[in-house]
Amino acid sequence: MSEFLTNHEIRLDRLAEVAIHVGLGLAPGQELVITATLDAVPLVRRITAQAYKAGASLVTTLLSDEQAALLRYEHAPDASFDKAPAWLQEGLANAYRAGSARLAVTGSDPSLLKNQDPKKVSRANVAMSKVSRPAMEIITRHEINWTIVASATPAWAKAISPNEPEDVAMEKLWHAIFSCSRVLNDGAVENWRAHDAQLQKRAAYLNEKRYSALHYTGPGTDLVVGLADDHLWLGGGTTAGNGLHCIPNMPTEEVFTTPHKDRTSGFVTASKPLSYQGMLIENIRVRFEKGRIVDAAASAGQEVLQNLISTDEGACRLGEVALVPHSSPVSQSGLLFFNTLFDENAASHIALGQAYSSCVKGGHHMDKAGLAAKGANDSLIHVDWMIGSDKVDVFGVAADGSEEPLMKQGEWV
Repeated sequence: MSEFLTNHEIRLDRLAEVAIHVGLGLAPGQELVITATLDAVPLVRRITAQAYKAGASLVTTLLSDEQAALLRYEHAPDASFDKAPAWLQEGLANAYRAGSARLAVTGSDPSLLKNQDPKKVSRANVAMSKVSRPAMEIITRHEINWTIVASATPAWAKAISPNEPEDVAMEKLWHAIFSCSRVLNDGAVENWRAHDAQLQKRAAYLNEKRYSALHYTGPGTDLVVGLADDHLWLGGGTTAGNGLHCIPNMPTEEVFTTPHKDRTSGFVTASKPLSYQGMLIENIRVRFEKGRIVDAAASAGQEVLQNLISTDEGACRLGEVALVPHSSPVSQSGLLFFNTLFDENAASHIALGQAYSSCVKGGHHMDKAGLAAKGANDSLIHVDWMIGSDKVDVFGVAADGSEEPLMKQGEWV
């Protein structure tokens, strides 16, 4: 066996190990639900083995076929695009209510639906968002332990390295995944725990400062994001409602909190393209007034962007704001991943749509009205897009309006 294949197998096992022991913090006797595409089966099997070694009582995997998804757009009747498998999503919600952990393996084709009718894509997304809402609320409230990891797939690798042979593109993507996921070397579990502690230290600092807003300045950007009343900054791992410590995103380089849905103003330009549901939106430029997007433009994917922010009332307002240093391993890879899990950890970002109740003091115990009173947004969607770079500065705004630098040229002050 070649050195590459030997190292590849070792690193796959490390990724599976940190996914179970650090990402999920899986408890003995706990059930686990995994979702992935067919191409991710080699990693899924290793994760399954690690889960059972950790004492999982049952691992259930749901595999999706991207080519079958395309067949819907080629052959399905028009009414199909307003339907979604409510029975399946209710089953997932029931599994989470019963205490199952959730692990998603990402790695889909970022351009899967680029040639499909944007209206049909939007309708299908809305239908799925509606039926998956009960399950997603359990996740966004962090009632259970959950995490997301990545697997290289041929279509994803081709999108990142279009001029390389498939084997070279796959090798390059796997190396990037292993590097950004901090599993290149021995001691990955311990290294992740140290990284987690550093992110939590950063979040604690911001919670002590109690800024009322963040002010972003840079090329095409002059944006003030007001923060929710009683907001909480989080970073790295979190203790879920079931008492288990998990790190929801692997990789993760961010500290994040909940903006106030009515207090964002100014304009902002995306620093990276947004890959959304198999379609690419490039050079996003939007303007906010009183928390709401009033102008939105993109050089590619304009109709997709408009459909996105028109999903519901909350889709044109912010549900998350996150700070990420430009020196993060994802940024230093020099790659555009066309995948939010990675690209959001290359740059500071904002998210349209649903807010995390865990980023509001006492939010776990609040209903929608209580969260809204604090300024937390409500929506069927939650879509992150990147606004930070080495040309963007971020200032913390105190209650009296004074500002102090937080990030200069994309780096923590």
